[in-house]
Amino acid sequence: MEAELRPARPVAPVEPVKTTVDGVVREVRVPALAGVPERGSLGDIPFDNARQAPGEAVLARKGRDGTWRDVTAAQFAAEVLAVAKGLIAEGLREGDRLAIMARTTYEWTLLDFAGWAAGLVTVPIYPTSSALQARWIIQDSGAVACAVEDTAQARIISAERAHLPWLAHLWEFDTGALARLVKAGEHLPDAVVHARRAARTPEAVATLIYTSGTTGQPKGCVLTHGNFFAEVDNAVELLHPVFKSVSEDPASTLLFLPLSHVFGRMVAVGCLRARVKLGHAPSIATEELLADLAGFRPTFLLAIPYVLEKVYNTARATAEKMGRAASFDRAARIARRLGEKAVEGRAPGLGLRAARALYDPLVYRRIRAALGGRVRYVLSGGSPLGSRLAAFYTGAGIEVFEGYGLTETTGASTVTPPLRPRLGTVGWPLPGTAVRIADDGEVLLGGRHVFAGYWNSGQGVPYGSWLPTGDIGELDADGYLTITGRKKDLIITSGGKNVAPAALEDWLRAHPLVGQCMVVGDNRPYIAALITLEPDGLLHWRQMHKKIGVPIYELVRDEELRADIQRAVDEANRLVSRAESIRRFTLLQGDFTEARGHLTPSLKLKRGVIARDYAREIDELYRGPREG
Repeated sequence: MEAELRPARPVAPVEPVKTTVDGVVREVRVPALAGVPERGSLGDIPFDNARQAPGEAVLARKGRDGTWRDVTAAQFAAEVLAVAKGLIAEGLREGDRLAIMARTTYEWTLLDFAGWAAGLVTVPIYPTSSALQARWIIQDSGAVACAVEDTAQARIISAERAHLPWLAHLWEFDTGALARLVKAGEHLPDAVVHARRAARTPEAVATLIYTSGTTGQPKGCVLTHGNFFAEVDNAVELLHPVFKSVSEDPASTLLFLPLSHVFGRMVAVGCLRARVKLGHAPSIATEELLADLAGFRPTFLLAIPYVLEKVYNTARATAEKMGRAASFDRAARIARRLGEKAVEGRAPGLGLRAARALYDPLVYRRIRAALGGRVRYVLSGGSPLGSRLAAFYTGAGIEVFEGYGLTETTGASTVTPPLRPRLGTVGWPLPGTAVRIADDGEVLLGGRHVFAGYWNSGQGVPYGSWLPTGDIGELDADGYLTITGRKKDLIITSGGKNVAPAALEDWLRAHPLVGQCMVVGDNRPYIAALITLEPDGLLHWRQMHKKIGVPIYELVRDEELRADIQRAVDEANRLVSRAESIRRFTLLQGDFTEARGHLTPSLKLKRGVIARDYAREIDELYRGPREG
């Protein structure tokens, strides 16, 4: 029964060591909870699991009939061994690069670990990448083999083969490539793979993950096996109840974020390392993802804020259709108050407890049910979640651990400390990590999880030195980090006011009608914004206002719609001073998409491209009388 499930209480985190300058905290370090192994690699994990707990379910696969079937540690190790032998039989040598272009699937993880067991370096490519993007990554990495998911992706790579003379192999999951690799390696003894595993060390390169490239060509981040061990082992120890136990249910997660992104990859490795049951969901289309969540029923999830916003907005729209919008809004306010009390470590009063008992079956349980029914923890990263949503989910019975990190840091560098959350921050440094604030406000990071440098660039970050992140942030008196913006995104108005756009954009993006938002105003007299409309939210608005047939070019000028967006802008403006507030906005007919070149694969804004493509609309925002 759901009511019987309660989060296990985590152990208190290690206290940070703070360094202050003139009374201001400028550096925070948290001692490591786990060290980097002296030998071995990620390729050893399946075999260590099989030796220690051969019958334990470490993965689950969804069959054609929709049923999830467990894969034991012994079964996964056997599959990894068989595919690794096939890779060796096909002529791949130690250190060769193997590119993988696919959605989040079991085959992705299987080939990743098989590649490591065979001594290879795996290179992820986003499944949505264009032909030129894929070609660049294969060329720059020097990959000699590439595995894709389906025929469409195979055609993309095939069309570029003339520019990739050293790409000797192109394999397609959907046409049985892994089975053929297993067949090819049947004649090889197991010892061939074990010898390659024995030769790998923590200092060896595990993967090249190419940054999304908000400007210019993506760069390959060289991440070693030791980088991953430093990251996942400390995360697993810190977030003990997330990775190791939730009441009587074994910990499990359904991974739907791309494995080509460091966030998804880090959690996949961490799950195998901690023997947390891992499932894969290749589609984030709402109906398909909700069906997978209902079938798999994970105990925790990792998500980007967009997914949590979508779940919240969908629930709110459903309530409005049922004529219960006011009730949902009251429940949301109660949840935020409950979340704030929990974060402050204070018990709710009698009135709040009664309200929770009322709204739990009406609203909160439905939110949890949408995530599968057993989720008690969410690891959120990729961009700031915002204190409103974090408080709402906490009050609804789902504890949120927010993190911050880069591809260059193998994922998270800070995370919400168990038992010590603080809304609006990204927590303390992960154990084994140090955070420093430079004189200009830039966040600097250090630790064993920091990458070895960029591929083919000669640029490296020696252990013990500081990695500049390009992010602006501050540390409070207790050592919590808050990210306030990007150094290169900082807007300076013609009046000399410095404005970090992230807070305004994050707040607006959480509104059901808003798809994306880009704040503008560099060298302009005031701040303005380009706003795109969320398709699902707009459809719901059309239905409620009886404007289904109105074309989009008329809707973006509709006074009722603009009034609703203006109220959201007014709410966002409460976060900042008058000089930093949004004075005007324009509603765009199209959306910012990756296909149009406006978003990176991880959904970050390409500000320069957007500013170029919408130069006329931006100019219009600064003509005529100013609104507000």
